[in-house]
Amino acid sequence: MTDGSATILHCAGQVIRAMAANMNHTTVTTAAGRRAIELETRETTCRSDDQIVVAGAGGFIGGSVVKRLRDQGFTRIRAVDRKPVGDWYQRVDGVECVCADLSEKDNAIAAVRNAVEVYNFAADMGGMGFIERFRVECLRSVLINTQLIEAAWRAGVRRYFYSSSACVYNTDLQKDPAVRALKETDAYPAMAERGYGWEKLISEMFCQEYWAERGLETHIARFHNVYGPHGTWFGGREKAPAAICRKVIEAKDTGNGTIEIWGDGTQTRSFCYIDDCVTGIDKITHCDRLIATPINLGSSELVSINELVDIVEDIAGTKLKRTYNPDAPKGVAGRNSDNTFIKQVLGWEPSTPLRDGMRRTYEWIEQQYFDRKAGKKVVEDKW
Repeated sequence: MTDGSATILHCAGQVIRAMAANMNHTTVTTAAGRRAIELETRETTCRSDDQIVVAGAGGFIGGSVVKRLRDQGFTRIRAVDRKPVGDWYQRVDGVECVCADLSEKDNAIAAVRNAVEVYNFAADMGGMGFIERFRVECLRSVLINTQLIEAAWRAGVRRYFYSSSACVYNTDLQKDPAVRALKETDAYPAMAERGYGWEKLISEMFCQEYWAERGLETHIARFHNVYGPHGTWFGGREKAPAAICRKVIEAKDTGNGTIEIWGDGTQTRSFCYIDDCVTGIDKITHCDRLIATPINLGSSELVSINELVDIVEDIAGTKLKRTYNPDAPKGVAGRNSDNTFIKQVLGWEPSTPLRDGMRRTYEWIEQQYFDRKAGKKVVEDKW
């Protein structure tokens, strides 16, 4: 779906409706015509009492989206995750919480019953320590989106959001830390990251084809390393920002004065703060120009892992000896988000400075760390 698709369909709808009127309201049978009329006549916003479903709501991003929806005044939110509800990262008052495996057909059908909007964040994933080791598990997440999008279409869901990843991008373009920022078209020719990246790419295709062939309005965001409070910070699935925060906190607490860095520290990334991510999801999901059109959702502030450690050390008020583990999972050499398209379409991009977001993240993880040390229950994402 190109940038001008919504405009083209708007015009097509006007022409087709005029033709239908001149033909005694003859039924319009072309797919383009039907879709144009649907775009013209559908409701573009949700009422506060519409049923909204968030899949993967027990996780970091899904839980944050549930909280935002509740804060916006939505009263019928169904939050679904396969983890026991007691292990969810966030529990929000007034929300229906369901423990169910959405890769099972019957569970997916039950989850989307009466839904107007569906947000799919459900996936078996984590940082590089997880996705490089458990590629089969990551690939199996395709079953979740396959069951959920089919159930959503059959249930007459109005709008379906899919959380994709920058891991879909061609790895041949990410072999240098001084990487060119990746634009949306760089996913093809396809050479995604093994396992997780390929699962995301094929699920994107499902979303595009359900719009093209069946008229289910889908929206797709490619996340670039989302971080912030209420995310995984220990246990093996944590990503670099949380892992580095935890390691610095541990080094200070134990007094060993050393931090291990995976790789040589020159790998580069951009990191998107959770508040920016949640705002972007809302904007992308309700933009007609972004129907079935994958778009980057990430910061364009590129840093090396060594520079990220510098930032966390500065926040913590410490300086540590660094050791490097070249055999540890480290991902591509460089990855950054080209935000030209999102600025063009939405007039917006993630804007939280990395240092500000990392300070909030560090403070939250530090509290969690000492709570856990004191024997208090904290959420652990187990392998």
